[in-house]
Amino acid sequence: MQFARPLLRGRLVRRYKRFFADVMLDDGREVTAHCPNPGAMLGLVAPGLPVWVEPNDDPRRKLRFAWRLAEPEPGRWVGIDASLPNRVVAEGLAAGLAPALAGYDAFRPETRYGAASRVDFLAAGPGLPPAYVEVKNVHFCRTPGLAEFPDCVTARGAKHLRELAAMVAGGARSIMLYLVQRGDCDRMRVAADLDPAYAAAFAAARAAGVEAVAHRADVSPAGVAFGGEIPMVE
Repeated sequence: MQFARPLLRGRLVRRYKRFFADVMLDDGREVTAHCPNPGAMLGLVAPGLPVWVEPNDDPRRKLRFAWRLAEPEPGRWVGIDASLPNRVVAEGLAAGLAPALAGYDAFRPETRYGAASRVDFLAAGPGLPPAYVEVKNVHFCRTPGLAEFPDCVTARGAKHLRELAAMVAGGARSIMLYLVQRGDCDRMRVAADLDPAYAAAFAAARAAGVEAVAHRADVSPAGVAFGGEIPMVE
């Protein structure tokens, strides 16, 4: 997935009210950008952090910039946009880059299931059971090389795990797919200390037959691409 417009580099002034970020661009302008991430964004909101924003001239949008990347170290980019993973995963699935879904050739997005929920993708393939695929964005890292999810309490995430388990009980496959939007991590785990309830729901879902896979995304100021699978660890 390529960004629609060239990104502009700057430094974070502050992130506030979850969805707003003031950024001092390298050209000297201070702008307010939309922050497309409702989470805590631990480790990625310190004032002065290099960031990249995407400009737009859409009159329907209140803000003329959107925060896309953080750069915690020179040349090491982290995708903070929680709205991008579904688009990136859709490209990866269509290209056959997810081994867990080998043989599936149709992927219907945003399909109703469970208790008034929508699964990110419902996969179908000849002679194969339907596969419910839920996608989660991952950008949290506090140990070098190790990505973690979640970075704050997510009751909604635990609900999705329970609903995926119910689909398995009905004879379908269910897959939790974590997209790690940073290229400096080669493994992933659940952050049980930050959300014990999610960790418990994850363990219960795995015991019920829900599959869990993590894929790294290749992130740069040009765009975000679906990358290879990385191991899930305890």
